[in-house]
Amino acid sequence: MGFFKNLFQSKSKKEQAEKYRIGMAKTRRGVLAHLQELLDNRSDISDDLFDELEEIFIMADIGVNTVVKIVSHLRKEVDTRGVTDVEEVKELLIDQLFRLYVKDSIVSSNLDIQQNRVNVVLFVGVNGVGKTTTIAKVAYEYIKKGKQVLMVAGDTFRAGAINQLKIWAERVGADFYAKEEGSDPSSVMFDAIEHAKKNEIDVILCDTAGRLQNKTNLMKELEKINKVIGREIDGAPHETLLVIDATTGQNGLSQAKIFNEVTTITGIVLTKLDGTAKGGIVLAIRDEMDIPIKYVGLGETLDDLEHFDIEEYIYGMFEGIF
Repeated sequence: MGFFKNLFQSKSKKEQAEKYRIGMAKTRRGVLAHLQELLDNRSDISDDLFDELEEIFIMADIGVNTVVKIVSHLRKEVDTRGVTDVEEVKELLIDQLFRLYVKDSIVSSNLDIQQNRVNVVLFVGVNGVGKTTTIAKVAYEYIKKGKQVLMVAGDTFRAGAINQLKIWAERVGADFYAKEEGSDPSSVMFDAIEHAKKNEIDVILCDTAGRLQNKTNLMKELEKINKVIGREIDGAPHETLLVIDATTGQNGLSQAKIFNEVTTITGIVLTKLDGTAKGGIVLAIRDEMDIPIKYVGLGETLDDLEHFDIEEYIYGMFEGIF
């Protein structure tokens, strides 16, 4: 109960979560507004309440399996505690969402970036999800922290991909490495790592091709890239981040499942969260894939890629509703 009260009444938390509040306005104004209407007009707790909660959360793209789990646990808590007050149901619901994400453990959104080594972060994802922009924003974050960052154009397949990444590298002040279009991506990675070692690079951010039409080819390509990187730097890649467009909703979850079959995903970057009413996809990915969300995109500027925080996310989703 304390979690709910601290979350929605703490001034410091509200200030920290301001970007989430603004960025998740579409989710709040969308289907979750029905949640407020449902709970505000209820004086009793019945089966219909739980049925309607399921419908509302499914509309928010939390995902059927995850919604059934949330509502089932909520119903059990209400029965066990003998709850008769709808206000207490709200508190139990927020607690349930928090517990669903953290899974009784500490979940960090920080990347595994360490001192005294060349850190390698691989970015994967289909074309059009904002992968290039995400790489630039992560580069900008670490450059501000005083790190030497190298952006690597590993997508040698898509026309214009190399030049697009180069422009972003120049804009944020990162070093840049590329070979000609059509080059073998693993060869690009090998040469980029040699370049990084010679130039005292702290963090290498690697773009990759985003084609899913042929999963076998994608798997072979990523396997080869991982093998080359791991051979040159022990334990690398240290992070493999899957970039997903939040506006695609459940399709993003399908992408996560496919990519997780071909490579080990260590974290999710959810772009364009500010542009969708489907903000519940965060919970579906975490529940069904057991992969943490590392970043969420809450705007267009370089500073609008936020490290994911479950408390701020819940605040942004429900502020003004509860």
